[in-house]
Amino acid sequence: MTQPTTNPQEITAGIVGLGLMGCSIATCLLMAGHRVVAVAPLPADLIHAAERIRHHLQKSWEEKLTDRSPDYFFERLQITEDYSSLQPCQLVIECTLEDLEIKKQVYQKIENVIAATAVLVSNTSAIPITILQSCTKFPARFLGLHWAEPSHTTRFLEVICGDQSELHFGEWLYNLSHCWGKEPTLVRKDIRGFITNRLMYSMYREACSLVEKGYATVEDVDRACRNNAGYWMTLVGVFRWMDLTGVPAYHTVMKELLPTLSNQTEVPKLIEDIVKNGGRGVVNGKGFYTYTEEEARLWEETFTEFSYDIRELALKYPADVVQRKIVKNVEAKKSDE
Repeated sequence: MTQPTTNPQEITAGIVGLGLMGCSIATCLLMAGHRVVAVAPLPADLIHAAERIRHHLQKSWEEKLTDRSPDYFFERLQITEDYSSLQPCQLVIECTLEDLEIKKQVYQKIENVIAATAVLVSNTSAIPITILQSCTKFPARFLGLHWAEPSHTTRFLEVICGDQSELHFGEWLYNLSHCWGKEPTLVRKDIRGFITNRLMYSMYREACSLVEKGYATVEDVDRACRNNAGYWMTLVGVFRWMDLTGVPAYHTVMKELLPTLSNQTEVPKLIEDIVKNGGRGVVNGKGFYTYTEEEARLWEETFTEFSYDIRELALKYPADVVQRKIVKNVEAKKSDE
């Protein structure tokens, strides 16, 4: 049996849902070489989708993430409201609201037109893949792809198998995603929140608890995150960090510290109050911080700048950076002999 291709040039990809993340995923796939059919379930998405994607492509061209102009990619992009345009796609990524009923309706419309052999995936971060695939005709070919925003600059991607997913589809997506510039994680067993969200939401909960109990301010907690975890996480993950800094020390600290950490199951009051009062963060200037229109705009611009700058630094330190150095040292020794 021949292995399915992982050459993006030979794979037409579909995106359903053209909000902020859908547009950046479309950008990522275009720059990787795919032809992309982008379906807007909401008419409002059509108003901004082309502009957003063109902006991402223009910025990526300026930052030398690609050597092709936006016009080249737009010739390989179809933006439409017509689900039947997905018919030639071998891969379709659903990127709609985190609402099970909405996703059910979207899956039905997608599966009415794509081939039974096409891979259907969801960019969900909240709903287990096992639940979603039970809403599809062919659950074996349904998986999850959990992206990070902005999808076209980050190395992050999780490939998630549901209980009924056939593993070879997950392995295909894992291999294909390297062509997208990712260092992916293959989650072989479905679990709510997958890997990164389970790690990060533990941090979010503890951060809220520290502020609610008066140990620190929001600003203090953010500063601690930036200057500690933010200093090393681009290079290594938690296990490598413990190796680098001495595993026994963590064993000693955990015995006394873990029992004192927050394990509440309710949404923290700090977040509850913001949401009840209509706060949405920089979108409307009301969140853990308050923002003027100019501050909100500048924070969004600065985050975009940072995403390109940190990408350039991170690419100098890939996951196999030490193995590459070993190979280089071996080659150097051979040339000296």
